[in-house]
Amino acid sequence: MIRAPTAGPPGSERMEAILTNARLVLDDRCVLGTLVHENGLIRDVSDGLSRAAGAVDLEGDLLAPGLVELHTDNLEKHFVPRPGVIWPDPLAAALAHDGQMAASGITTVYDAVFVGGYEVENDARKGLLPKMVSAIERGVAASLFRVDHRVHLRCELTDPGLIEHLSPFADGPLVALASLMDHTPGQRQWRDVNQLKRFMIREGLSPADADLLVERRRADGAAAASANWPRAVALFRDQGVPIASHDDTTAEHVAEAAEAGCAISEFPTSLEAARAARAAGLGVVGGAPNVVRGGSHAGNVSAVELAREGALDALSSDYVPASLLQAVAALTRDPGLELHEAFALATSGPARLLGLDDRARLAPGLRADLLRVKLHEGTPVVRGLTVAGRSV
Repeated sequence: MIRAPTAGPPGSERMEAILTNARLVLDDRCVLGTLVHENGLIRDVSDGLSRAAGAVDLEGDLLAPGLVELHTDNLEKHFVPRPGVIWPDPLAAALAHDGQMAASGITTVYDAVFVGGYEVENDARKGLLPKMVSAIERGVAASLFRVDHRVHLRCELTDPGLIEHLSPFADGPLVALASLMDHTPGQRQWRDVNQLKRFMIREGLSPADADLLVERRRADGAAAASANWPRAVALFRDQGVPIASHDDTTAEHVAEAAEAGCAISEFPTSLEAARAARAAGLGVVGGAPNVVRGGSHAGNVSAVELAREGALDALSSDYVPASLLQAVAALTRDPGLELHEAFALATSGPARLLGLDDRARLAPGLRADLLRVKLHEGTPVVRGLTVAGRSV
């Protein structure tokens, strides 16, 4: 049996907890065994069952590290539950989002809040940024959340006012990641302009208004993106915040990201870009909804294909929190990853890209962020979640 020190983070459980008869998802295999945690940290990991008094029988369920989510837009859904409806209590919205993260098996979440935006002509929506950031900060400061929250600033380069919107938040205490997005029609995610128009119409625009907005974005977006890219890169570099590129499509996009010092390529839209990102040392993040649905909603490369090619380092739930765990299960069927390999894409993979070396693996000395899961006819069911030793 491996042993480690028992000092843990403030506010964690002080009692020893012995979890046995669990299928432990380890780095290189799954094994029936026992895990002991105390004072917020994993203390022991061993094969076999425990007969210790008070040991909790997990009935053969999977015991995996808690999932790490590096880019979810889900917080905004609770602030804007319907088009034009702004929820009046920001903290209540953040708490509802937090509950959904926990229910999805996520123990560490990087809340991706929008900064600027080509579609943000609405002043009320623009005003959500400070409210969302403040709600996260308030919840963290008061220990109100079930899971560990960080801030991810997703920056729309096509907004001429981006730097003005961004500057007050770039040095925020919880800001831990920034992504640079260019949604100019005709390139990257929206290479197929007709796909973009259909998306706009589903969001409530008339076909005529969608045509007008596409043309305005096409005319203004590229110039704004070109001017904002170096300024945003310099701002985050000064703050020491890691940067991710977004929707890379060509090797040239990846080369630009690498030159700027990006560490991550989020949601590359082509196999060419994913291969180039891996070759350049950027971590590749694919969309979990893409995996679950069997393809991209925007007609881009399949994340399953990236996994099959070995060109995928991590998954993100993006716009469907529950998809992260569902994608883990799906990847064991196609392309047939081993269970520990599939889980790594939602645990140790994103943690490595984010520099989180204190969690996301079942190993002594790491945080006791634990996910108990039962697979029912191929569908994962969350049966328990522990964050830094506390059952949530």
